[in-house]
Amino acid sequence: MDVKSSPMITRRDSLKIAAGSLVAGNLFSRTTWACEDSENKNSLKPKRVAAVITTYAKGLHADVLIGKILEGWEHDGGVGPALELSSMYVDQFTEKDLARGMSKKYGVPIFDTIEQALTLGGDGLAVDGVISVGEHGSYPWNEKEQHLYPRRRFFEEITNTFVKYDRVVPVFSDKHLGPQWVDAKWMYDRAGELNVPFMAGSSMPLSFRDPEIEIPMDCDIEAAVGIGYSGLDIYGAHALDSYQSIVERRRGAETGVEWVQCLEGDAMWRAIDDGVVHADLLSAALDVVPKYGDNWRETKNATLFLFQYADGLKGRLIQLPGFAGGVGIAVKLKGKPQPLATRFEERTTTFPHFAYLLKAIERMMHTGEPSYPVERTLLSGGILDRLLTSRFHDHEKLLTPELAIEYQPVDYPHAPLPELNSSPCSN
Repeated sequence: MDVKSSPMITRRDSLKIAAGSLVAGNLFSRTTWACEDSENKNSLKPKRVAAVITTYAKGLHADVLIGKILEGWEHDGGVGPALELSSMYVDQFTEKDLARGMSKKYGVPIFDTIEQALTLGGDGLAVDGVISVGEHGSYPWNEKEQHLYPRRRFFEEITNTFVKYDRVVPVFSDKHLGPQWVDAKWMYDRAGELNVPFMAGSSMPLSFRDPEIEIPMDCDIEAAVGIGYSGLDIYGAHALDSYQSIVERRRGAETGVEWVQCLEGDAMWRAIDDGVVHADLLSAALDVVPKYGDNWRETKNATLFLFQYADGLKGRLIQLPGFAGGVGIAVKLKGKPQPLATRFEERTTTFPHFAYLLKAIERMMHTGEPSYPVERTLLSGGILDRLLTSRFHDHEKLLTPELAIEYQPVDYPHAPLPELNSSPCSN
């Protein structure tokens, strides 16, 4: 069942975000995109953070984020962010659990409740920030094939603790909010009501891009086509957050999405053949992503995401599981004869794209201001929820007044493209 529409969401404090970015720019120079030596890093007093996580095993989001705080950017015992892990709450322990071993190794206590993790078992808030990782673990799915991770429950317990002890600290919530729209919107509104500095989102917009392309702020984007892969919920979130990180840079900033439609099977191929997707942009986007096969049109379970922005830009993203091996986008800028295309890279060794996400989190924990607007993730996650709703309701076109989300993007840097085989700390 479709949720009731909500009134327009506006950026209540976009100037505050922009000002925070300027402060952050002074606090963290461009050199923080490399790994500083221990002497320089130690000149910045670490902020204490609590980790609220679903489950902790090798290669999971908890490992590639929280592990970097404990073991350094490359998980090798070297320098890491100016953050100190003070406590953990772990929702599920598995046979592959790392949390207990890391707790013992680094002297980080694991608490039975989220409140205890934030207070260190005391009678007041005892940390400077919270990193909530509601990804992975054994949780139910709904009829729209959304994996119902407890992100809202985590955030509710975190903010209830803030209310109880009359103090708030910055919170990062991993990946898309919710993942259901009603929960995502609740989390966003709750953060606004309590004035919680709040960030969320995928690591992919912070990742390396290959090739590097120049998409200036306040540019004229005439069209954009994205490529995604894997499951619609798990990787549709990454693809849409990455897509949004590019198109939000267009002139006039972001004003939201008016409608969405998810197409599959014959209807999808018919729409592509009818020119609903720009053929040259699609070809350019396909050229830059890794591929497993020769003919993308033979992809089983291919899905077309269609959506219309309030300013008229047409959103187009094709999920190609089993054929595409990465997330990419091609953009047509006004006055440029050729499309610009890039892929958002995922390097497997120590997952360095998560290092750059952690750098953005680190910045917020020190400045008290989000490094970029949480509205981007609210919108991209909302688009995904509505698309999965369209798919569940026989692929019908859905009007989305609830996605009239306005915000002012910031020019936050992504990871520089390293030389082949170099470490993320050598740039």
